[in-house]
Amino acid sequence: MQNNKTTSERIRLKQVLVLALLFMMIGTLLELYLLEHYEDSWQLIPVICIGVALINFCVLLYRRSQAAIHLFKIVLVLTTFSGVYGVVLHLQSNFEFEQDMKPTASFWQLISESISGALPTLAPMSLVVLACIGYSYLILIQQQQQHEKI
Repeated sequence: MQNNKTTSERIRLKQVLVLALLFMMIGTLLELYLLEHYEDSWQLIPVICIGVALINFCVLLYRRSQAAIHLFKIVLVLTTFSGVYGVVLHLQSNFEFEQDMKPTASFWQLISESISGALPTLAPMSLVVLACIGYSYLILIQQQQQHEKI
């Protein structure tokens, strides 16, 4: 009886993670498109990372193989790095803008204004959240595979 309850809970958790990951990927791609986040080649990095992750995730849903799992892990790592790098790029662009607008401001004033600047500085961190959800899904299917072997 306990085993059936655990299996049922894992299935529900897996469904929630799948939906969360799909909504996160599709929603972020849609938002980037609506914001025209494709004008510069650097702006394409998150679009490409999320697109590859979405395709790889769909493959993983229908054909779970070690190669697909390994590729998904690599894509999630790259997505995480692109999110962190996006924060740096947003902060740098905001800083340069603030520096042009207020050339006599101190460094800390510029940083303070840059964080809340025109480009949302922390928005790229949503890619880190996306990767965490993806890793949670991978952990769950790994536990499921180990459970099936027993």
